[in-house]
Amino acid sequence: MYNFSMALSKTKGLATGVLLAFILETGAAVAAEVYKFDQGHTEIGFGWSHAGVSMQHGEFIKAEGTLTLDPEKIEASKISVTIDAKSVSTGVTALDTHLKSSDFLDVEKHPTISFQSTSVTKTGAASADVSGDLTLHGVTKPVTLKVKLTHRGSHPVGQYIAHYKGSWVAFAAETVINHLEFGVGSYPAGPNDKIMIKINTEMKYQQ
Repeated sequence: MYNFSMALSKTKGLATGVLLAFILETGAAVAAEVYKFDQGHTEIGFGWSHAGVSMQHGEFIKAEGTLTLDPEKIEASKISVTIDAKSVSTGVTALDTHLKSSDFLDVEKHPTISFQSTSVTKTGAASADVSGDLTLHGVTKPVTLKVKLTHRGSHPVGQYIAHYKGSWVAFAAETVINHLEFGVGSYPAGPNDKIMIKINTEMKYQQ
């Protein structure tokens, strides 16, 4: 004779197992930590060789970034960054105006520069290669950032200033791109056609 009680018990047990697996899986996703750029402590700098004679530098002073950090599985972490192209600054007004023009960044047509990670590869106890899509001047190409974690935890200044209370992470990252591949400018910046990009940021915990 078919035992309905036993069958029902097995069904309930299976349902409970599925529910438990779902809760555990959802819990793992929720465990990821979300951080955002602290604008006052984020530097996105770039440098280029001036015809092989000297190094020149500039920066973008307005940027937003969000990091979803999975401490248990760094490879599952993600970061997205949006830069205000009009915020380019070299300290020389005439050069800033030229960089914003259609000769270079063409900020009226392309007001933002963005980076969206596609993969994270751990390279050391506090370092990783973060690959992703860089969109510059309306052109999207893959780039890889060499990233180093410089801080994670309570901010040392938090004991004095309320803004710094809570958890923070800080990173230093760098990469090299060829600006001509993005259609920025019509001549090489130096002998190697390379633009060096360096990022330093402090990011505040959001959830």
